[in-house]
Amino acid sequence: MNKMEQLLQDDYPAFLESYSRPSKKGIRLNPLKCTWDILEDNLPFTLSPSPFSSLSYYIEEEEAKVGMLPLHHAGAFYSQEPSAASAVTVLDPQPGETVLDLCAAPGGKSTQIAGLLAGKGLLWSNEIVKNRANILLSNIERLGVRNAVVSSCHPDVLCSKLAGFFDRVLVDAPCSGEGMFRRDEQAVADWSLEHVKACAVRQAAILDSAAQAVKENGILVYSTCTFSKEENEDTISAFLERHPEFELINSDVTFGRPGIGLEKTRRIYPMDGGDGHFVAKLRRVQENPNHPKLFTPKQKQDVKLAEELLNSIMKEPWEHEILQVKEQFLLLPNGLPQLDGLGVLRAGVPLGEGKTNRIEPAHGLFMAVKPEELHQVLSFANDDPALKQFLKGEEIAVPNHLKGFTGIAVEGVLTGFGKCSAGRLKNRYPKGLRNF
Repeated sequence: MNKMEQLLQDDYPAFLESYSRPSKKGIRLNPLKCTWDILEDNLPFTLSPSPFSSLSYYIEEEEAKVGMLPLHHAGAFYSQEPSAASAVTVLDPQPGETVLDLCAAPGGKSTQIAGLLAGKGLLWSNEIVKNRANILLSNIERLGVRNAVVSSCHPDVLCSKLAGFFDRVLVDAPCSGEGMFRRDEQAVADWSLEHVKACAVRQAAILDSAAQAVKENGILVYSTCTFSKEENEDTISAFLERHPEFELINSDVTFGRPGIGLEKTRRIYPMDGGDGHFVAKLRRVQENPNHPKLFTPKQKQDVKLAEELLNSIMKEPWEHEILQVKEQFLLLPNGLPQLDGLGVLRAGVPLGEGKTNRIEPAHGLFMAVKPEELHQVLSFANDDPALKQFLKGEEIAVPNHLKGFTGIAVEGVLTGFGKCSAGRLKNRYPKGLRNF
């Protein structure tokens, strides 16, 4: 606390007082699948706007539980402390751009980026720790992201092979987590001056890697959830000394307050409405001569069964290329670079798994499509008992005229599928998600 008193000076009493109040919970609307009206009409708690993103909201009730709600299962929203959305607001990705989230797990910032890309362009979400990368992948799938690559790769390997490829790169760096002290006892237990110094060394290495991936005039955003000057302003100052090809630019936001000694950066404290964040925005001002080759399949594949399945499910499939990897069929996004050696867990949307003379559709396909794109959809009210049966993995009664694969939605937001026959729907909701 002596350190914070030195940093904040006159603002220290307000900072100290903020720790007498609990950390606020929040959610972020997923515009790929849902609208504000649907959330407002169906969530059992009160929401108020957050200053950190137009899609982020505070939950007013301290005891609110969101993870078991049907709309959460459907990917209508992401549970996120509101100020955590600040970095992507500063990044400001635009539809059609290529964007790298280099330290992406568990997926809050990646799914926020995906919402702003609106299905256009390419999102690459990377997480070096494999089990965390799997969590990232599950959130990318739940929120219906079509145009993403998820990988588990060392940052330097990834960025050197994809040098000069990205319009925008986000480094939400591993840090000492001082901004999480109000809600994470483990962050308090792990803290030490040695830990802060070790984090700063690791952050510098990650930033050096990230710099390679940014194309000319591209944007690099660095963020942490800590107050430590060593991990924030000092890290950025040292990076700029090592990398004259970058300049620090204004973040163009009004939330938070200027950084310490680097006024173009932004700091967010608990008294600013969040837990604690730091954000810096940089632009590459020199040419990056490196550009990776674009992806091309190694050989022509027979995807006739996959095309037939897709056309039987969707009225007009979106523009796509189908790739078969062993027994799995994927719908690839456009503009992919070469994927070899990058620890790719998935590219695009899973279409299905090959069986004898057929393909079994994937849950991820039905999470990524929109109801109006399907031949058959059943939408249930948020409180319909049949919906709860479905989310538990049970068969449900359906109209007799429905035959074949059918999307299941809650309030118009797709949450899975089943196969209809003789007035019954055989459930295809994944067993690992049946925790309702």
